[in-house]
Amino acid sequence: MASTRIPDVESRGELSPQDTRNAAEFVELLRRLKDQSGLTYRQIEERAAASGEVLARSTLADVLGGRTAPRQELLSAFVRACGDGERATLWLHAWNRVTGNQAAEAAQAELAPRPVSPPLVDRRRGMRIMLLSAAACLALTALAWTLTSFDKPAGNSAAGRSTKPAPVDDGLTLPSGWIRIRPTTAPDLCLTDGRVQDRRYTPLVAVQRPCDEVAPQGTVLEPMGKETYRIQWHHPDYGKGCLKAWARGEAAGLLEPMDDCDEGSRFHIEPSGTYGGGTYVLRVAGQGCVGIRGSGASEGIEAVMGRCLGKDGQVFFIESAS
Repeated sequence: MASTRIPDVESRGELSPQDTRNAAEFVELLRRLKDQSGLTYRQIEERAAASGEVLARSTLADVLGGRTAPRQELLSAFVRACGDGERATLWLHAWNRVTGNQAAEAAQAELAPRPVSPPLVDRRRGMRIMLLSAAACLALTALAWTLTSFDKPAGNSAAGRSTKPAPVDDGLTLPSGWIRIRPTTAPDLCLTDGRVQDRRYTPLVAVQRPCDEVAPQGTVLEPMGKETYRIQWHHPDYGKGCLKAWARGEAAGLLEPMDDCDEGSRFHIEPSGTYGGGTYVLRVAGQGCVGIRGSGASEGIEAVMGRCLGKDGQVFFIESAS
């Protein structure tokens, strides 16, 4: 497959969407626009929200990663949030042009034999793979993507995870490397990112979802001393984030991954006396304990802070993810 040509930059420093020849080049230019803005996914999402627009960072990451085509309203919101709102119409025209061209190319490609695409591999093994099926890419608006591994915490094995328990300063023995946090009330589900079910809060927060759907996100416990830990989430699109338990505002009671880990909460991980070995309570000083809302066992229920009870939805398994 030919490499993606990066369109020229005009003399005044503006990117030139009108020069893109196909959807792959256009998406590459969107990535360049984000890089030039200096904004994180979270900051772009917040800028859009301040203007009354919904621009979920998970959806934006899928667009910039080439996994889905941008809707016109998302494209407009993204361009405005990145500071190029005066040329939003130019971006929209360019996108409509390249996708129109590729519709014709895709129709022609249907007449040609389709090459076989290579199998996908585990994103955590650090391998980067380009899907080679040109016809299939054109049929999907020629959006090529690269499956990118994400940084692994120090001390992990070559396979990407370490199962060796590491003693810590509070006398607990917790697994090091990639871990899973599972509520005892729904042991087939794991704590990971998702959306608040009633949509009262737009950013990603901690929810329970099937453990086999958590990848490629990984979870790590970072010892912070004095019997506390930060809960790190590593994701190939969002990077590293640390969970923060919000005490006030519209997100009060929810747990949200913060790009700046210095903003993350410190969690006391305390053995549960109710459920025996391998189960723990996660407490934040002055805010109570982490629990699954209503101790529900359904997929998608969010984790919330509440008065420490030490039972039901406030008790979690913590184990190696390998």
